[in-house]
Amino acid sequence: MADPTASSSVKPVVEAPLTKTSFRIFNMDCPSEERLIRNGLGNIPGVHELTFDLEQRTLTVSHTLPSPLPLLSALSAVGMNAEEASEVTSSLTNEEATLFIPNMDCPTEERLIRDALKNQPGLDALRFDLQQRTLTLTGTAAVLARARQTLTGIGFAPQEGSDRHIKPGSGEASNCSSDMSPADSCGCTGMTAISLSRPTTMKSGDRQTMFRIENMDCPTEEALIRGSLGKMSGVTGLDFNLMQRTLKVSHTMQSTAPLMKALSGIGMKAQEVTGGNRGTRTSLVISKMDCPTEEALIRKRLTGMPGIEDMQFNLMQRTLTLTHAPEALDAAMRALQEIGLAAEKKSSVVASENEARSPVSRYAWLPMAFSGASALAAEVVHWVNGGTNWLVIALALGAIFSGGLDTYKKGWIAVKNRNLNMNALMSIAVTGGLIIGQWPEAAMVMFLFALAELIEQKSLDRARNAIRGLMDMAPETATVRQVDGSWTQVSANTVAIGAQVRVRPGERIPLDGKVVSGQSTINQAPITGESVPVEKGVGDPVFAGTINEAGSFEFEVTARSDNTTLARIIHAVEEAQGTKAPTQRFVDQFSKVYTPAVFLVALLVAVVPPLAFGQAWYDWVYRALVLLVVACPCALVISTPVTIVSGLAAAARKGVLIKGGVYLEQGRKLNWLALDKTGTITLGKPSVTEYQPLASSPDLVLALASSLASRSDHPVSHAVAAYGDAQSAAHLEVDDFRALLGRGVEGKMNQVSYWLGNQRLANERGQLNEEVASKVEALERQGRTAVMLGNADRVLALFGVADTVRQTSQQAIAELHELGVKTIMLTGDNEHTALAIARQVGIDDARGNQLPEQKLRVVEELGQRGATIGMVGDGINDAPALAKADIGFAMGAAGTDTAIETADVALMDDDLRKVASFVRLSRATSGILTQNIVLALAIKAIFIILTFTGHATMWMAVFADMGASLLVVFNGLRLLRK
Repeated sequence: MADPTASSSVKPVVEAPLTKTSFRIFNMDCPSEERLIRNGLGNIPGVHELTFDLEQRTLTVSHTLPSPLPLLSALSAVGMNAEEASEVTSSLTNEEATLFIPNMDCPTEERLIRDALKNQPGLDALRFDLQQRTLTLTGTAAVLARARQTLTGIGFAPQEGSDRHIKPGSGEASNCSSDMSPADSCGCTGMTAISLSRPTTMKSGDRQTMFRIENMDCPTEEALIRGSLGKMSGVTGLDFNLMQRTLKVSHTMQSTAPLMKALSGIGMKAQEVTGGNRGTRTSLVISKMDCPTEEALIRKRLTGMPGIEDMQFNLMQRTLTLTHAPEALDAAMRALQEIGLAAEKKSSVVASENEARSPVSRYAWLPMAFSGASALAAEVVHWVNGGTNWLVIALALGAIFSGGLDTYKKGWIAVKNRNLNMNALMSIAVTGGLIIGQWPEAAMVMFLFALAELIEQKSLDRARNAIRGLMDMAPETATVRQVDGSWTQVSANTVAIGAQVRVRPGERIPLDGKVVSGQSTINQAPITGESVPVEKGVGDPVFAGTINEAGSFEFEVTARSDNTTLARIIHAVEEAQGTKAPTQRFVDQFSKVYTPAVFLVALLVAVVPPLAFGQAWYDWVYRALVLLVVACPCALVISTPVTIVSGLAAAARKGVLIKGGVYLEQGRKLNWLALDKTGTITLGKPSVTEYQPLASSPDLVLALASSLASRSDHPVSHAVAAYGDAQSAAHLEVDDFRALLGRGVEGKMNQVSYWLGNQRLANERGQLNEEVASKVEALERQGRTAVMLGNADRVLALFGVADTVRQTSQQAIAELHELGVKTIMLTGDNEHTALAIARQVGIDDARGNQLPEQKLRVVEELGQRGATIGMVGDGINDAPALAKADIGFAMGAAGTDTAIETADVALMDDDLRKVASFVRLSRATSGILTQNIVLALAIKAIFIILTFTGHATMWMAVFADMGASLLVVFNGLRLLRK
């Protein structure tokens, strides 16, 4: 046999004539794929120019190659389904099918479907209409049938009988009406859509009313609303837009009050939208808003204003997001100005954010120092003289106005707006103290309150800075290659995708990218939480905010500064802060009842004993003033957001991205965890663990198998080819190569036919005799996948291929068991492999041969037993089960848009042990929340009792109340150290 590695003598290069070849690339429709193709084809000798038309999905290559085959191979290697333009004329006769998919109604599902279908050969186009829940596909009948099977497999089964076939260019009218807003026509641009979802049919005399429903964003709420409104007499149609959270009701009612009442009855926060408004959203930064006191004041002032549909508060970031009619924003900002809470649009508040990020200015302490000295002096003079004189009054007034003028201003605004907030209560208490002649005590109360407010503000900044600290990880500048080849330092937010950036040792990486030259070790802890630096070379991804430790390298930018992995993490954490956890919602409701109740009790204490029982007015008015101080629920209300934000920030620092306080709290209840196998328990990279030659010449047999495997793209074939390379097996020329779908491959070497494939292929060829079958069964019982090489007569060799278990998987499962969490593995592999892997890592239960819908069914069954279930996965086939689980965990989410956006909890690296860390953090958070609530309520109860017994003073009440606020803040901040 000739040496396949022998080479011929070098011939002089002859410049061939320039040729242009056009390709149709079915899954190329965005700049990301264009960059991928440029990288794949740009380095091929003989390629001169690449011309792209993304809209038509065509690529024209100017080259000097004798054949376009190397170009097709390169395109295939980067995952592109390409054909020469001359070979795709048959697509003109393709059919177009529009499918109605009931559970597809938001961009997340669109991305999942795109990822599943985009690599299917022969599928010309995907066109989505999320409003109508339709997907339009173009391709041959066989391609469309395969696409339907894929959709069903990932949990998006088209409704039976919903598809409708049309010919291209048939003139079918679009269902995108001319008066639809851009938000409503999502997916309609440039598409011919067939509406199949029974749109509302307007009858003569019908009215249409649009509602915005802030807490309606998934099919569950839609079903609830349909069940309630659909039964109402007079309702003739319901059109939902879950993305925009709007509902259009067609009805014959004279008033919309019954509709509002029905929506309110099922817990839907609905507001009627007038004037065609679709709800413009604007984020405002209010530098003086940082506690529920200001939130309540703003809600009271803006609620009911024309054009204001919804308000979402994030006190930790001091932002208010308004949903409003375009003309209503100026009026809202004027109203905020009137109540002393001036706002700026978020896009124009760089200076404000920088100021908010800084500690409290040292100048703020000067009037506070004067106030404290004056209050103390008033107490001393009062004690020395044994009573009040003009000096005591002057010192008291100086203390009150130097330290508490801002409190009085806020209190007056609150009283004008009929809002009993802390500033109003404190202003009333201090004024009452002055009226009854308690000048020194009133001054001390105001000083202590203002001082505690200042300290609390500084303490809260620690929690805010825990998130803002993430923003500071990415440097503001980047060293970028210019057109002339020079390197210039520019602002990172001006660097375009595709630019080349250079990073030196010790520098932070400014943007996400892919290494194009050089190598280094990078500390990725800021993103993934990994404690060990990671080796990076050409082709490896790098992330903004990570630290280059060793060598210099250059990378190509793959995301702008506002869309890096770090930016998405920050955005996700900020969004999570805005969603209230269950405990926080309970505390908010409790405080709404507590404050007015205590205020009413204080009034009764001041009036009833003197009038009904002849008691001294002074004593009982004083006690009432003490109760007013105790009436503020600051410590109680502030304890939950500080604790939740600290927990979210602590997790993000460790590479665990939690999408909301509800999941952080719910994690403590987790008692079942379902896990995918490939890429979760295992590395997802199969390798050959055993080679059994069944014929003479083992080296020749290995060369035959390796040569066949090297022509295939299947991961198992890659494992066989890699094993052959490691054993220095020769590469033979393969002729008549052919892939056998779901079975293996075959081809000719030295004019002899060979095949490489699985048990099914060996059985079909009649070569699975008892000896071979027993060896295959033995391999499978060890958790191996059996791959066989054979010729026309018999099996020549047997390979055992296994996906390597992660080193951390066994420890992760053990830690979960220590926490009382049971585990179950759901995999598409055979039962033998599933059980073997489960035994190896200690998993409680394992299910093999699981399709996506079967994984979903297992999760549903566990849920029906009353368990709180988590699901860990990394692939599209896990999406239905991830969505159904109480908490969905995405593995290795760093750099993956879909995982970060769809998962409830994203593990930024591939370390399964972080699920146990998440559970521990959740339990610690729950413990601190309980401690804070008990502490706040206990202090309130003690001082209410002391007030009635006459042992509490006003300054003691202030000291205890604000002291409790500081205690719960500091207690919540402990999570940042976990």
